[in-house]
Amino acid sequence: MQQSLTDVKHAKFQVITMWHVLEHLPNLQEQIMEIAQLLESGGTLFVAVPNFKSFDSKYYGTYWAAFDVPRHLWHFSKHSIKRLFEKENMEVVSIKPMLFDAFYVSLLSEKYKGNPFYLFSAFFVGLWSNISAFFSKEYSSLIYVIKKKD
Repeated sequence: MQQSLTDVKHAKFQVITMWHVLEHLPNLQEQIMEIAQLLESGGTLFVAVPNFKSFDSKYYGTYWAAFDVPRHLWHFSKHSIKRLFEKENMEVVSIKPMLFDAFYVSLLSEKYKGNPFYLFSAFFVGLWSNISAFFSKEYSSLIYVIKKKD
């Protein structure tokens, strides 16, 4: 029997965290609706997801580890996250970078490419991705702080 988030009887939470989970969920908007129902009014949701507008995404293209289908069902940008949660009366109030993800995702991506020098290459691509993101604000992965409106 498939369980749902709303199986938690009448529970309401002040904080819910999702660290690299959202991109794996089927029935995305339905899942977001259930998450919104679990949050108290004024509650906070922390969502960390890869950012397909990052330098490393563009650099690796189809080899970018976060494009890895079928594990990653969805791909997000700042705009798409904002729109997805607005539908459920939720607002993105802050966005934070996950600096180490550029290195990790680059490491996986280099391995997917079959590069025998993947450690060396991944370090420099991850570093350049973060330097580029310092100006563009398009980091490899982002943490969204999302509030449920009253």
